[in-house]
Amino acid sequence: MAEEELQIEETSKKSKLPLIVIIIVAVLGAGGAAWYFLFSGSDEPVAEEAPAQATQAGSGQSGSATTGNAKVGTALYVAMPRPFTFNVPGSGRDRLVQIKVQLMVRGSDNEETAKMHIPLIEGTLLQVFSGSNADELITEAGKVALRESAVSEVQKVMNETVGANVVEQVLFTGFVMQ
Repeated sequence: MAEEELQIEETSKKSKLPLIVIIIVAVLGAGGAAWYFLFSGSDEPVAEEAPAQATQAGSGQSGSATTGNAKVGTALYVAMPRPFTFNVPGSGRDRLVQIKVQLMVRGSDNEETAKMHIPLIEGTLLQVFSGSNADELITEAGKVALRESAVSEVQKVMNETVGANVVEQVLFTGFVMQ
């Protein structure tokens, strides 16, 4: 009887050893996979290229800081904090329009300048938007024309204020007309 108890205890110890080895291998494999996914991404080359582009843009210009920077640098998007809601007259009735807008700028300097002047940009965009007509906004061509006039007005106001084309494009990320 004593021999049977000894054999049971020895076999239970031996059966736990492979289980422990399997758990250790699984934990090491999961840790290795986590390390691989965290430290070998494609984000590193992009982060290294951005400062190089900024130094190329800065070294190629003398005088004002952002005069020709509208076409140089990475594209960044500045979201307007609130959607624009306004009434427009139509042939049958007045319509309520809500437009969500983001501004495309090039380079972090232009991004900071655009963020600093958001109230001025909002006022300019609201003035352009409220001057439109519901019959024009129904068509795609009318929306494109509104977007182009918004870009030109924002660039004109920013040139007067800052002395540079800070905003490259005005993008409609939401457009609802009731």
